[in-house]
Amino acid sequence: MSQKAGKLENETSSSSKSKLLVICVDRDNDVGEKTGISTPVVGRDACIEAAQRLALEDPEDADSNSIFSAIKTYEDLISKGYDAQVITVTGVKNRGVRADEKIASEIKSVLKIFSANGAVIVSDGEDDESVIPVIQNVLPVISVQRVVMKVSRTVEYSYAVFGKYLKMLAYDSKYSKFFLGVPGILLLIGGIATVFDYTAEIFAILVSILGGAFLIRAFDIDKAWSHWSKPTPSGFIRMFTAIAGIILILSSISAGVIAVDTSLIGSEAQLINIISNKVVMGQFFAGALPILWIGIGVIFGGMLLSNWLGGIHRRISDTLRLIVLAALYPTVSQFTNILINDESSFTLILPLLVGLAVTLVSAIILFKKFRKHKDEELLSD
Repeated sequence: MSQKAGKLENETSSSSKSKLLVICVDRDNDVGEKTGISTPVVGRDACIEAAQRLALEDPEDADSNSIFSAIKTYEDLISKGYDAQVITVTGVKNRGVRADEKIASEIKSVLKIFSANGAVIVSDGEDDESVIPVIQNVLPVISVQRVVMKVSRTVEYSYAVFGKYLKMLAYDSKYSKFFLGVPGILLLIGGIATVFDYTAEIFAILVSILGGAFLIRAFDIDKAWSHWSKPTPSGFIRMFTAIAGIILILSSISAGVIAVDTSLIGSEAQLINIISNKVVMGQFFAGALPILWIGIGVIFGGMLLSNWLGGIHRRISDTLRLIVLAALYPTVSQFTNILINDESSFTLILPLLVGLAVTLVSAIILFKKFRKHKDEELLSD
């Protein structure tokens, strides 16, 4: 046992008339719960008996060491000429307001017998020290002594932090829905499936549910849906254009398949052979490209419309996104021509340069407009 204690004579008045009350705080009432001793425990001998009985009942409890430390502090004060008394006060098992009220009441009852003018607090952790403001309302606190078991302080703090996070996962709905809700559903379905001997079939369902939950949380799909489902004009616009864009993107696959010349594939062609045939892939992308670009453009357009009231800066970003999409179309279209017609790759240079120039000019114009708008706002202010 080690005691983090300063020199009490430097923290208190050097007058031998100082009357100090050494208080050992047990906020969760381990003394009362484990030994049955009623509190407050007043006096050196009574505190020694309480500490011994608590150590016998639970040798791992640090409160017995706190009581012994309080007794040692009391003896040091007596040897230095102070008029002192040592007591042990307790709260209640569940801590909280009732515990603090009980501690304050016990100290007041002791002050009727021993009229101290200062207190020295002895505790074994931050939980007990949280009652210091309560004690200060009753008696001035001169010193606080922390009793720490060797190599236990880090464990205590780690336990406190771990307990805090466990409580957050259990009671905070923002986290419990995922960390308790999803495993709860999986365990419930798995248990029911085991009873009805559908273990093999239900495994695929459980994996699918778990994978879906991971995807929803990873990409914030739940938050996006909550924004879309809000009854606001921007929310409805974003929801409509997103659904329409996804449908168009999916339909572009069908358009690409239809554009492929089936005579180039054969009836028994394998997937790897189809993918490695650049003419087939070129025809597929050429057929899918217009619908795919329209679908992406619809999604970007929906973002622009929904953010129209969100400020000029957001409108500039959304507008530039559409311009970049349009500027890329000639380059991607020429790439499909290279695959289909076996043209030179150098034919990509011109559409790339044109697209880059269009993007740069558009960005400069839009951001100049943004700066002008900001300057007008500053002048108006």
